[in-house]
Amino acid sequence: MVELSKRMQAVAAFVPKNTVACDVGCDHGFVSIYLVQQKICPKVIAMDVKAGPLQRAREHIQEYGLEDYIPTRLSDGLSAIKPEEAEDSIDGAIIAGMGGRLVVKILSDSLDKVRKMSYLVLQPQSELAFVRKWLRQQELFITDEDMVLEDGKYYPVLFIKLKRDGKDHLREGSARQEAEDHFGPCLIQKRHEVLKSYLQFWEKHQRNILEQVKEHPERGKQVLQELERIRYTMELMENA
Repeated sequence: MVELSKRMQAVAAFVPKNTVACDVGCDHGFVSIYLVQQKICPKVIAMDVKAGPLQRAREHIQEYGLEDYIPTRLSDGLSAIKPEEAEDSIDGAIIAGMGGRLVVKILSDSLDKVRKMSYLVLQPQSELAFVRKWLRQQELFITDEDMVLEDGKYYPVLFIKLKRDGKDHLREGSARQEAEDHFGPCLIQKRHEVLKSYLQFWEKHQRNILEQVKEHPERGKQVLQELERIRYTMELMENA
């Protein structure tokens, strides 16, 4: 049986049972293999933009005898998914292990297909506030989150349930909205222990920066704003 890293285990844990998923940027294919082996997904479409990683994924899938359950496709994002597949036969998409702007580009390039799916599982490696704000503006609302610490790095995972009723609007530019975009609405509401650890780490990091930019008032102002956002987020968690 395939064993996943802690961060990829957190991704797999959000995939709903008995759904067909497309694994975008599948790399070596281990998440796809895990989902089928654990009987979470009856089928996973493993996709990658590069032929080399896709070939390695294909080889691993063959090693486990899962070719009938995990077809592979060379695909730039979701381009190899047909619109009718997104509506009729593919339930959701997994996009993990890439930068936040690339995650947004993949989603925005195929937004019509995304809206026909039932869920997204995202693990952006950077620019979380940019990703969360874009999702919110597209009314792709985060309904659950997790965060893990592995090898000294923090990895948030976002779950978006599509085709749901209701909207989650906060006033654009409000302090709470800024905090939720940066640190995660569900993580804050859960008082997530790993988020607490991250906020402590990030606060210490920002204070170190503040000492180094004493001669640069504009940069210092930015750091003070970030420290205020951290403090405010900690208060939100205490009162959640």
